[in-house]
Amino acid sequence: MDRNRWMAFGLIGIGVLMLFGRWFGFFTIVALLFVAAGIQQIRIGSIRKGYTILGIGAVLFLLEHLMLVIGIGLVSLGIFYGKARHAHGTSHFIQKQNFMSNFDWDSAPWVMRSMSVWHVLGEADVDLSLALPEEQHTVMMFHGMLGDIDIALPDYYGVEIEAFVLFGSIDIGTQKKTGVMNRLNWKSPNYEMCEYKVKFIVSYLGGDLSIQLV
Repeated sequence: MDRNRWMAFGLIGIGVLMLFGRWFGFFTIVALLFVAAGIQQIRIGSIRKGYTILGIGAVLFLLEHLMLVIGIGLVSLGIFYGKARHAHGTSHFIQKQNFMSNFDWDSAPWVMRSMSVWHVLGEADVDLSLALPEEQHTVMMFHGMLGDIDIALPDYYGVEIEAFVLFGSIDIGTQKKTGVMNRLNWKSPNYEMCEYKVKFIVSYLGGDLSIQLV
């Protein structure tokens, strides 16, 4: 099994070099090694150390391929516009695009509105027990390059979550996924019975999504 795994990695690596060889200079290889090491540390549970190493790799890659990173950002923003319109339909919603975003909705009552947010770097602490909903069905979308999202869910909301994190982790209850291409589609057992419903759509290239059931 280990032999087949290493053979698969080797073949994939050779294929990637053949396709994108002109992009691979010394700093690119070093950056990818840092990224791989960071992902490995996250997988074994060293979250802080893993993100530090991953961040170093990302910075090295950014310095070597600035235009490529900008291009990825533009593609991400374009996808965001399309997904936001699809997620909210014709209903009214707030739309924001920022380089950096920070939402502290876990210390005082806050008004919950349907919204879509895109950012390069973002952080959100969301506690639904403090939320004052404006409508019976709310859609909250967080999309971007790097993000850290913490959500606390009381049992009197019907909640649906669609999440994708390319590099990082998704943690809900006792379940935790770390590493590469983490995906979550989840709906609370009481969803159909609740008067107020909330849907979270989360998508990041790198990040951490933590969901607490309270």
